[in-house]
Amino acid sequence: MASERQALCYALTAVLLWSTVASAFKISLQYLSPIQLLFWASLASVCILGLVLTLQGKLKELLWMPPAPLLRLGLPGLLTPWLYYLVLFKAYDLLPAQEAQPLNYSWAITLSLLAVPVLGHKLRKKQLTAIGLSYFGVLVIATHGDPLSLEFSNGFGVFLALASTLIWASYWLWQTWSKVDPVMALFCNFIFALPFITLTLWLTEGFSLPDQKGLAGALYVGMFEMGLTFVLWLKALQLTRNTVRIANLIYLSPFLSLVMIHFLVGEEILSSSYIGLLLIVAGVLLQQQGSIIRNGNEEETP
Repeated sequence: MASERQALCYALTAVLLWSTVASAFKISLQYLSPIQLLFWASLASVCILGLVLTLQGKLKELLWMPPAPLLRLGLPGLLTPWLYYLVLFKAYDLLPAQEAQPLNYSWAITLSLLAVPVLGHKLRKKQLTAIGLSYFGVLVIATHGDPLSLEFSNGFGVFLALASTLIWASYWLWQTWSKVDPVMALFCNFIFALPFITLTLWLTEGFSLPDQKGLAGALYVGMFEMGLTFVLWLKALQLTRNTVRIANLIYLSPFLSLVMIHFLVGEEILSSSYIGLLLIVAGVLLQQQGSIIRNGNEEETP
């Protein structure tokens, strides 16, 4: 019982912190460009994850690892954090946070679609219904509640938000083949991506020290979106015997996020944002309760 209470505490803390990051993105982007935010946040994340691995006594494992396995661990960093956050931060720069956050949350549905060509999955009617439901929710949000008009507040911003789901789903599929400790793998991703992020910043905008508010925002994003919160969530999953109950807490995050966006960013949350998010989450839940046909054999989705 003590471990279950600890797991619940870790999970709720992670959910609460993740609920703040959309607001942190939007506020930080008032002072930093997307690539500046990515650079400083990634630098903070490398330091935080490196400290965690040092305290866990796992950093020395990386130091003794041969170059080839290290390269395999680091390569997914080209997707996340480098490409994913560049696209996501630009989407937040162009869209209201109440639009960018739910659109990005549809990555679980994108994952279902991507698993068809990559893993050989076949979608049944329930999964197709779930996908249609979620993407109708995307349309409701992107058109401010008038899906038949097909008029978007910012078409390029919507495209980037949806593109970020494809990048994240691709990264997730890539990482499922890794048997290495996930915190160690994430640290390698950031270490590998940091030179590419640095080069991108140097070639596009050059280096300059941001003001205190911008730097504080980047440090917050690096600590709680990219680093520490992931460790808390993994700890919760390790402590619990009821993984499904803990995992389902993540569905609180996007709704709490809208509340945070209203009070921290000052956006008036539209009813279409709530309705669209409900449709997206309903589609995700329906998809998870269904079945897939994998290589001719029916299996239940997790």
